[in-house]
Amino acid sequence: MIPGPATDAAPAQSFVIRDVTDPWALRALEEVQVAAWGYADREVLPGTMFRIGAATGAVVLAAYPAGEPEGRPLGFAYGFPALRQGARGETELWHHSHLLAVRPECRGGGLAVALKHAQRERALAQGLTRMTWTFDPLVARNARLNLGKLGARAVSYHPDWYALDDDREAAFPADRLMIEWDLTRPQQERPAPAPQGEVLLEADDRGWPQLRELAGPGPFLAEVPTHDLPDDGQRRAWGLALREVLSARLSAGDVVSDLARDRDRAYYVLTQP
Repeated sequence: MIPGPATDAAPAQSFVIRDVTDPWALRALEEVQVAAWGYADREVLPGTMFRIGAATGAVVLAAYPAGEPEGRPLGFAYGFPALRQGARGETELWHHSHLLAVRPECRGGGLAVALKHAQRERALAQGLTRMTWTFDPLVARNARLNLGKLGARAVSYHPDWYALDDDREAAFPADRLMIEWDLTRPQQERPAPAPQGEVLLEADDRGWPQLRELAGPGPFLAEVPTHDLPDDGQRRAWGLALREVLSARLSAGDVVSDLARDRDRAYYVLTQP
């Protein structure tokens, strides 16, 4: 078990993180997904899949209130070994993190960071030195966790990574950024830097995305909304604008290395690796 700091929901409370193998404890992770993301039944990864993974090399970790290690899970992380053939025919092995879920009332208290570092320890124990995962580029909160708190970087852009609706044409684009984390070089959390560089995407006076022409060598900045976008049309416009800018720059060899902040505005920082 790994002790953790207090959560936002109960500042005096701490949590413990442990490996989960019990079938009923794994089943309880289904409800965490619903609480974290509002998933429908068909979108929830079932406890049976966690059970199979835990028995065949996957990492399944959950956080519980201190003093209640068998109680209601506050969050969990799930990942598994991945492989592919490299450009020269060699086999590349790494750890892919598929799910990191934290109950909304527990966000902001260090639980997500603690779960990722515990997952890192398990992957290193398996001899794996790299971890990947994906996240929605429209969610600035997750970008801050991945880039600023963990020191990872986004290395590729994937349009329509998931099909979240039966109708291909009507579905909201489920684009994702692919994160890569060097497990041999963990970084301490760093404050968000001030935005410095050429702005390629930013909000206009009405809060809609405005693209700008590329004029210099970089680094580049692409704004991402820090608040919920209640208008589906505006949300789609931001998603497509980020797709245009991020996919172009990452295809050109840049990486997303940080999330800069200027008061209530946030910007992806695109640099050469």
